[in-house]
Amino acid sequence: MRLVPVALAAMLGVAAITTAVQGQKPDAQVDPRSLALSDQARAARASGNLEQANDLLESALVVDPKNRRAFVDLAEIAKAQGLPGKAIRFYREALELEPNDVAALAGQGDALVQKGAVIKARENLAKVKRLCGGNCPEESRLAALIEKGPPPAVLSAQASAKVPAPGAEEQTRKPQ
Repeated sequence: MRLVPVALAAMLGVAAITTAVQGQKPDAQVDPRSLALSDQARAARASGNLEQANDLLESALVVDPKNRRAFVDLAEIAKAQGLPGKAIRFYREALELEPNDVAALAGQGDALVQKGAVIKARENLAKVKRLCGGNCPEESRLAALIEKGPPPAVLSAQASAKVPAPGAEEQTRKPQ
């Protein structure tokens, strides 16, 4: 007798959860309106209008936040604008939706090299090699970028950045 209310509550909870899960669309189905906006953005990017392409892609993500292609395209625009940190973030968003996206892994590796994070880019290259099996253009392109190394501006910035030794700050202060 005492278990009947608990059992009823548990059954109602299970029914509510299964109904909510059935109402969700699968990850593979992206809203067609979002795909149309992505197509318009690619056309704008091809014509050189990066700002309009960026706006259209952001609109595509508002329509459907599971549009992985929009995240990858936003990352490509960020790289073209010289913003590798922003590109890395967009690639990460795409990889959260599909961790085995070879194009996103290779693009993120490229952005990591631009940022000077060659070790992390090598990790991406290892993932790409594992997924491709050695026969995809993304793998060879990323390997070539890693071999080339980061841009000279990044290397000179890393070399000029000096980390003070512990206690060095105290030595440079003037007594009051």
